[in-house]
Order: sequence, then C-alpha cells, then structure tokens
Amino acid sequence: MLVAVLIVLQLGVFIYLVANGSQQSLFISWTLTVISFLVALHIVTQKNKGAYKLTWVFLILLVPVFGGLFYLLFKFQTSSKKFHRELEKVERGSKPSFLLPGNRFNEACKETPSHIPQIRYLQKFAGFPVYRHTRTKYLTPGEEKFSALLAELEKAERYIFLEYFIIHDGIMWGSVLEILKEKVKQGVDVRLIYDDMGCLFLLPKDYPKQLKKWGIKCAVFNPFRPVLSAIQNNRDHRKIAVIDGKVAFTGGINLADEYINAIEKYGHWKDASIMIEGEAAWSFTVMFLQMWSICKNINENYHHYYPWKYERCEIENDGLVQPYADSPMDHENVGEHVYLQMINNAKDYVYINTPYLIIDDSMVSALTLAAKSGVDVRIVTPHRWDKRIVHFTTRSYYRELISAGIKIYEYTEGFMHSKTFVSDDSTATVGTTNLDFRSLYLHFECGVWLYDSTAVMEVKNDFLKTLEISQKIRKQDCKDNVISNFLQDFLRLFAPLM
Repeated sequence: MLVAVLIVLQLGVFIYLVANGSQQSLFISWTLTVISFLVALHIVTQKNKGAYKLTWVFLILLVPVFGGLFYLLFKFQTSSKKFHRELEKVERGSKPSFLLPGNRFNEACKETPSHIPQIRYLQKFAGFPVYRHTRTKYLTPGEEKFSALLAELEKAERYIFLEYFIIHDGIMWGSVLEILKEKVKQGVDVRLIYDDMGCLFLLPKDYPKQLKKWGIKCAVFNPFRPVLSAIQNNRDHRKIAVIDGKVAFTGGINLADEYINAIEKYGHWKDASIMIEGEAAWSFTVMFLQMWSICKNINENYHHYYPWKYERCEIENDGLVQPYADSPMDHENVGEHVYLQMINNAKDYVYINTPYLIIDDSMVSALTLAAKSGVDVRIVTPHRWDKRIVHFTTRSYYRELISAGIKIYEYTEGFMHSKTFVSDDSTATVGTTNLDFRSLYLHFECGVWLYDSTAVMEVKNDFLKTLEISQKIRKQDCKDNVISNFLQDFLRLFAPLM
C-alpha cells in the first residue's frame, strides 16, 4: 500500500514539475533525488541479504524523489532500537537458565561427531543447548496435536504457558479455554501470549480483559498501531505450549479450527507438530518467559519455574534434542542456518515440507548443490494456496530447482502448512519457520533439531505417505507463457515483502 502511494506521489511530482518548471521546484526535486542516490549507495554497502538490497534499490529507482526518504524513515526509528535493547537485555540475563538441566555438549559431540558443527553453532554461538533425557512424539495432522495437547493440559499442576501467532474462537480454542479456566481454579499459573497482527480480526480488542476475569494472564505481542513503523514487520510467529516445564509442544499448528480440519478453508489442512517430554521442554519454558518479560517489561525469576529442583528427570534418552529460537533483532538467522546446515550435511537425502518457497540465492545454491552432488532433495508445497500472489511466486522457483535435479511435489488434498526437514534417517527439525523471507528474517520463530530420536523416522514416514497424495511437478509443467514468466520474475523482486 505504501509503495503504491509513493508511486502516485512520484507521478504527481513529475506532472507538477512539467507544468510548473520553476527553479525552486527543480532544486527540491534534484536534492531529494541526490539523497535517494546516496541512500542507495549506503544500502549496497550494508551487511544484509542481497534480495533485500535489490528490493530497496529497485524501489528507490522506481521512485527516486521519495524512495530515499522512505528508507530513512523506515529504517532509523527509535522504537526499533528501543525494542532491540530490551530484547538484548532479557536474553543476556536469561541465557544461563537454559543450562539448568546440565551441559550435555561433550556427550552429544561424542555421540555424533558428524553433527558437531550443528550442535556447536546452536549451543556455543546461538545459546540453545542440546539435551538428553527427552522423549519425542511427532504429531500430524493437527487433530493429533489437539488431542495430545488437551490431555497434557489436564495434567498441569504448576503452570501452563501458551504462545501462539493465531487464536480464533471455535472448537479448538474453546476446548483449550475451558481447561485453562478449570486449571486457574485449581491454582495453576496460566499465561497466554498472542500476536496482535495474527489475531487482528479474530479476537476482540479487549480480549486480555476478558481473560483476566477468568484468572488467565495475557500479553499481546507488538500491538498493531496504524503508523509507519518498521517494528510492525516483526511478528511473533512462534507456537509454544509448555506444561510445568516438563512437556512442550511446537510446530505449525495455531489455536484455530482450520488447523484441526474442524472447518475447511483450502481443502484438507496438512500440518505438523512435535511434543517433547523431559529436559528439552525446559528450553521452551525459558523462551516463553523471555517473551513474557519483554511484553510485560518485567524481570522474571527463571529458576522459580525449573521443574527438577527437588527431583531428577527420569525420562530415558531418546537421542539428542536441541530446541532453538530465532529473533529478527540480532541479525543472526538461526532458523535459516539450521536448514542450511542440514542441507549441506546431507549424504543421501533431504525431504522438506513447506507452505511457501520464496528463498534467496544462498538457499537456492545450497539446495541445487546438494541435488547436483547426488543427494535426493524433495520438496512438498501446497497445491491449493492461501495467498495467490505468494503461491504464484513460489512456483517461479520450480524451473531452476527442477533443472538442478530437485523433485518438487504439490500436496493435492489441500493446504500443506507443515515446516519440516528430515535427512539421512538421522536428523530432522520440526518448527514454525517457513521457507520465505518473513519467517527466515523478520519473524520470531522456533523449532527443534533432532538426532536419532523417535520423531526422526516419524517425520520421514509421514513425508513418504504425503508423496502418495501429492502431484509431482515436471519440467514441462513449468513452461508458462511469456507474460506469466515475466510476472513471476517481476514479483521475485518484491519477495522480501511477501
């Protein structure tokens, strides 16, 4: 919308200059154009993704009078800097809490030498430890997660922490809410975080007050304000449920009826989640409390919520489990790096589920290099789309990927919303991060990296079953007419905005 307004203003300026032609008008126009040129030079020298640089420079070339000012207004805002400082402070203070269950790094490195770079990156650099004594269960479709979630919520004794991008009244949320109300009466600490943009037209504005009447504590992440603000792009896209710090859920499934196929929006909704029980659940507890501290501007006592202060975690080892989170504020693309390392480390195969496939050159290079090196790379995307332009742009990548030997499939039963990678019968990741620019670079996301745990083969077997009801895309299927190809290539210029 803003880009469209800028184009109209630009046209208005040119018409005015032609009609007026005064020296003063020309001076103002040339001054703004010079500013845009200098800003474009600044953008090129920044340490950002090439696609972002290209989009901004293209926008400035498109509207040279206003483009530079728009960039300066958009990028250099005190609200973004303030939020970044608060987030950094919370993360710095809470980082040691992740290791309360103990440091399993050396054990993990001995167990799987070939995956030391992945484990080291997540623990030593990103700050997310690897855990043992954790049981895993892959849950698909959404109905499976719904059933397991209700059962675990009923068992809560101390606290329930929920953090979701979308919540919508219906069978799913209504069932969860009834349990939450009952648990509050039993003295359980119940807290909910939801993203304001994700729930903008789904929940009433005073919903936190309604929840408060029932004793449920609520925080709204990044409330929407109708002003030009870069921070409005940074949404909490995570899906986390934590029960007593001992059980946690994450994955693509929000608390709304389409995710459990109680209503049909785009055919059958194919989604995935994972339940972890044991030490690794604590990592999601810390992630939630970090976000709660930011939303409420308070200092949490993380140790107070640690579940094994007076007892030992008795869960038997089920491989290695390493939860991770991603923040757009630290310029460290953790979710993308997990994906890239899995692709680069694959020897036999990489199987990927994703609802969107709008990626930059580094991801394209990693995928195509793996395929050219003999790795069986397969990707499943939806056949029925939820956003027409996004799906149209997703298909623009098919030609290049298929030419490199990658097998592309579209889930024909409906909408594929799972975000999963599985490789070589040994590693997998299940989480909230889509293969698009918003998830990879703009949103708060999370996931779980798994090695040799039960869920790894469950992810693989589910992927292979999905192929049976998916349509393989052939090279000749990508031969659209000249106009379609041009539109797809043009839309890829604006991929970072999708």
